[in-house]
Amino acid sequence: MSDPIPFSTALRERSSSSHSSSEHSRFMADLMKGEGTREDYVALVVQHWFIYEALERTAGQMRNDPVAAVFISDKLTRLPALEADLEFLVGPDWRDRIEPLPTTRRYVDRINEVGATWAGGFVAHHYTRYLGDLSGGQFIGRLMARRFGFDTNGIGFYLFDDIADPKSFKDVYREQLDAAPWDAAEQERVIDEVLLAYRFNTELFEDLAAAKAAQASHVA
Repeated sequence: MSDPIPFSTALRERSSSSHSSSEHSRFMADLMKGEGTREDYVALVVQHWFIYEALERTAGQMRNDPVAAVFISDKLTRLPALEADLEFLVGPDWRDRIEPLPTTRRYVDRINEVGATWAGGFVAHHYTRYLGDLSGGQFIGRLMARRFGFDTNGIGFYLFDDIADPKSFKDVYREQLDAAPWDAAEQERVIDEVLLAYRFNTELFEDLAAAKAAQASHVA
Protein backbone atom coordinates (compact mmCIF):
# COMPACT_ATOMS: atom_id res chain seq x y z
CA MET A 1 0.00 0.00 0.00
CA SER A 2 1.48 3.34 -1.03
CA ASP A 3 1.92 6.18 1.43
CA PRO A 4 -0.70 8.92 1.29
CA ILE A 5 0.26 12.02 -0.69
CA PRO A 6 1.34 14.86 1.62
CA PHE A 7 -1.25 17.64 1.77
CA SER A 8 1.19 20.24 0.41
CA THR A 9 1.81 18.04 -2.64
CA ALA A 10 -1.90 17.46 -3.21
CA LEU A 11 -2.50 21.19 -2.89
CA ARG A 12 0.21 22.05 -5.40
CA GLU A 13 -0.96 19.40 -7.88
CA ARG A 14 -4.65 20.28 -7.61
CA SER A 15 -3.99 24.00 -8.07
CA SER A 16 -1.29 23.81 -10.75
CA SER A 17 -3.59 24.39 -13.73
CA SER A 18 -5.31 27.33 -11.99
CA HIS A 19 -1.90 28.75 -11.12
CA SER A 20 -0.76 28.38 -14.72
CA SER A 21 -3.93 30.03 -16.09
CA SER A 22 -3.41 33.01 -13.82
CA GLU A 23 0.29 33.24 -14.57
CA HIS A 24 -0.26 33.17 -18.34
CA SER A 25 -3.09 35.67 -18.53
CA ARG A 26 -2.73 38.15 -21.39
CA PHE A 27 -1.97 41.10 -19.12
CA MET A 28 0.87 39.31 -17.31
CA ALA A 29 2.14 37.68 -20.51
CA ASP A 30 2.48 41.10 -22.13
CA LEU A 31 4.22 42.51 -19.08
CA MET A 32 6.66 39.60 -18.98
CA LYS A 33 7.37 39.75 -22.74
CA GLY A 34 8.22 43.44 -22.57
CA GLU A 35 5.05 44.49 -24.35
CA GLY A 36 3.51 45.95 -21.21
CA THR A 37 4.25 49.52 -20.13
CA ARG A 38 5.51 51.08 -16.94
CA GLU A 39 1.93 52.25 -16.38
CA ASP A 40 0.76 48.63 -16.60
CA TYR A 41 3.26 47.64 -13.93
CA VAL A 42 2.18 50.55 -11.69
CA ALA A 43 -1.47 49.51 -12.11
CA LEU A 44 -0.56 46.03 -10.85
CA VAL A 45 1.34 47.42 -7.84
CA VAL A 46 -1.69 49.54 -6.94
CA GLN A 47 -3.98 46.51 -6.83
CA HIS A 48 -1.42 44.57 -4.80
CA TRP A 49 -1.59 47.25 -2.13
CA PHE A 50 -5.30 46.66 -1.50
CA ILE A 51 -4.84 42.88 -1.42
CA TYR A 52 -1.88 42.92 0.97
CA GLU A 53 -3.45 45.55 3.20
CA ALA A 54 -6.33 43.11 3.76
CA LEU A 55 -4.10 40.06 4.07
CA GLU A 56 -1.70 41.60 6.56
CA ARG A 57 -4.47 43.23 8.59
CA THR A 58 -6.23 39.87 8.93
CA ALA A 59 -2.87 38.28 9.82
CA GLY A 60 -2.95 40.55 12.86
CA GLN A 61 -6.33 39.07 13.77
CA MET A 62 -5.09 35.51 13.23
CA ARG A 63 -1.88 35.74 15.27
CA ASN A 64 -3.63 34.17 18.26
CA ASP A 65 -5.17 31.35 16.27
CA PRO A 66 -3.23 28.13 17.00
CA VAL A 67 -3.42 26.89 13.39
CA ALA A 68 -2.97 30.11 11.43
CA ALA A 69 -0.29 31.61 13.67
CA VAL A 70 2.21 28.95 12.60
CA PHE A 71 2.24 30.40 9.07
CA ILE A 72 2.46 34.08 9.98
CA SER A 73 5.96 35.54 9.81
CA ASP A 74 7.09 39.15 9.89
CA LYS A 75 9.70 38.15 7.30
CA LEU A 76 6.89 37.95 4.74
CA THR A 77 5.35 41.36 5.42
CA ARG A 78 4.97 43.26 2.14
CA LEU A 79 2.91 46.35 2.96
CA PRO A 80 5.76 48.73 3.91
CA ALA A 81 7.62 47.79 0.71
CA LEU A 82 4.48 48.27 -1.39
CA GLU A 83 3.92 51.70 0.14
CA ALA A 84 7.51 52.72 -0.58
CA ASP A 85 7.11 51.45 -4.15
CA LEU A 86 3.92 53.47 -4.61
CA GLU A 87 5.51 56.61 -3.25
CA PHE A 88 8.29 56.17 -5.81
CA LEU A 89 6.04 55.13 -8.71
CA VAL A 90 2.98 57.33 -8.15
CA GLY A 91 4.12 60.11 -5.82
CA PRO A 92 3.69 61.19 -2.19
CA ASP A 93 -0.05 61.58 -2.70
CA TRP A 94 -0.47 58.01 -3.93
CA ARG A 95 -3.16 57.20 -1.36
CA ASP A 96 -5.44 59.82 -2.92
CA ARG A 97 -4.81 58.56 -6.43
CA ILE A 98 -5.52 54.84 -6.23
CA GLU A 99 -8.66 52.76 -6.13
CA PRO A 100 -9.42 49.04 -6.28
CA LEU A 101 -10.76 47.40 -9.42
CA PRO A 102 -14.01 45.38 -9.13
CA THR A 103 -12.25 42.02 -8.74
CA THR A 104 -9.90 43.49 -6.15
CA ARG A 105 -12.92 44.62 -4.10
CA ARG A 106 -14.34 41.08 -4.17
CA TYR A 107 -10.93 39.58 -3.42
CA VAL A 108 -10.44 41.88 -0.43
CA ASP A 109 -13.97 41.18 0.82
CA ARG A 110 -13.23 37.46 0.74
CA ILE A 111 -9.91 37.85 2.59
CA ASN A 112 -11.66 39.98 5.22
CA GLU A 113 -14.40 37.39 5.59
CA VAL A 114 -12.24 34.29 6.02
CA GLY A 115 -9.50 36.18 7.86
CA ALA A 116 -11.95 36.96 10.63
CA THR A 117 -13.62 33.57 10.87
CA TRP A 118 -11.69 30.65 9.35
CA ALA A 119 -8.03 29.76 9.85
CA GLY A 120 -7.92 27.37 6.89
CA GLY A 121 -9.29 30.02 4.55
CA PHE A 122 -6.81 32.58 5.80
CA VAL A 123 -3.95 30.11 5.24
CA ALA A 124 -5.23 29.38 1.72
CA HIS A 125 -4.90 33.05 0.74
CA HIS A 126 -1.63 33.42 2.66
CA TYR A 127 -0.17 30.41 0.83
CA THR A 128 -1.36 31.55 -2.60
CA ARG A 129 0.14 35.02 -2.28
CA TYR A 130 3.38 34.56 -0.35
CA LEU A 131 4.64 31.29 -1.80
CA GLY A 132 3.99 32.78 -5.22
CA ASP A 133 5.95 35.89 -4.23
CA LEU A 134 8.87 33.73 -3.14
CA SER A 135 8.73 31.70 -6.36
CA GLY A 136 7.74 33.32 -9.67
CA GLY A 137 7.62 36.72 -7.99
CA GLN A 138 11.39 36.74 -7.71
CA PHE A 139 11.70 36.38 -11.48
CA ILE A 140 9.07 39.06 -12.08
CA GLY A 141 10.92 41.50 -9.83
CA ARG A 142 14.22 41.00 -11.65
CA LEU A 143 12.51 41.32 -15.03
CA MET A 144 10.72 44.55 -14.08
CA ALA A 145 14.00 45.99 -12.75
CA ARG A 146 15.69 45.37 -16.09
CA ARG A 147 12.72 46.41 -18.16
CA PHE A 148 12.09 49.74 -16.43
CA GLY A 149 15.54 50.56 -15.06
CA PHE A 150 14.62 50.11 -11.40
CA ASP A 151 17.27 49.53 -8.77
CA THR A 152 15.39 48.71 -5.59
CA ASN A 153 12.92 51.60 -5.72
CA GLY A 154 9.80 50.36 -7.48
CA ILE A 155 10.42 46.64 -6.91
CA GLY A 156 10.78 46.55 -3.12
CA PHE A 157 7.69 44.33 -3.00
CA TYR A 158 9.71 41.52 -4.56
CA LEU A 159 12.73 41.88 -2.27
CA PHE A 160 12.63 39.65 0.80
CA ASP A 161 15.72 40.90 2.59
CA ASP A 162 14.93 38.91 5.74
CA ILE A 163 14.70 35.58 3.91
CA ALA A 164 18.19 34.47 2.93
CA ASP A 165 17.09 31.16 1.40
CA PRO A 166 13.61 31.28 -0.17
CA LYS A 167 13.69 27.57 -1.07
CA SER A 168 14.31 26.53 2.53
CA PHE A 169 11.61 28.90 3.73
CA LYS A 170 9.12 27.39 1.27
CA ASP A 171 10.12 23.86 2.28
CA VAL A 172 9.40 24.65 5.93
CA TYR A 173 6.09 26.27 4.97
CA ARG A 174 5.05 23.11 3.11
CA GLU A 175 6.02 21.00 6.14
CA GLN A 176 3.75 23.23 8.21
CA LEU A 177 0.92 22.65 5.73
CA ASP A 178 1.44 18.90 6.06
CA ALA A 179 1.38 19.17 9.86
CA ALA A 180 -1.78 21.29 10.04
CA PRO A 181 -4.51 19.48 12.04
CA TRP A 182 -7.01 19.32 9.18
CA ASP A 183 -9.08 16.26 8.36
CA ALA A 184 -9.77 15.28 4.75
CA ALA A 185 -12.90 17.42 4.52
CA GLU A 186 -11.11 20.51 5.82
CA GLN A 187 -8.19 19.90 3.46
CA GLU A 188 -10.69 19.91 0.58
CA ARG A 189 -12.13 23.21 1.82
CA VAL A 190 -8.62 24.72 1.94
CA ILE A 191 -7.85 23.51 -1.59
CA ASP A 192 -11.14 24.98 -2.83
CA GLU A 193 -10.20 28.32 -1.25
CA VAL A 194 -6.78 28.27 -2.93
CA LEU A 195 -8.54 27.67 -6.26
CA LEU A 196 -10.81 30.64 -5.50
CA ALA A 197 -7.76 32.80 -4.76
CA TYR A 198 -6.23 31.86 -8.11
CA ARG A 199 -9.53 32.69 -9.80
CA PHE A 200 -9.50 36.12 -8.18
CA ASN A 201 -5.97 36.63 -9.49
CA THR A 202 -6.93 35.61 -13.02
CA GLU A 203 -9.99 37.87 -12.99
CA LEU A 204 -7.89 40.73 -11.63
CA PHE A 205 -5.56 40.45 -14.63
CA GLU A 206 -8.65 40.52 -16.86
CA ASP A 207 -9.81 43.68 -15.05
CA LEU A 208 -6.40 45.28 -15.53
CA ALA A 209 -6.47 44.46 -19.24
CA ALA A 210 -10.00 45.85 -19.57
CA ALA A 211 -9.07 49.06 -17.71
CA LYS A 212 -6.08 49.49 -19.99
CA ALA A 213 -8.22 48.98 -23.11
CA ALA A 214 -10.83 51.43 -21.85
CA GLN A 215 -8.18 54.05 -21.17
CA ALA A 216 -6.65 53.57 -24.62
CA SER A 217 -10.08 53.91 -26.21
CA HIS A 218 -10.76 57.09 -24.24
CA VAL A 219 -7.43 58.58 -25.30
CA ALA A 220 -8.07 57.66 -28.93
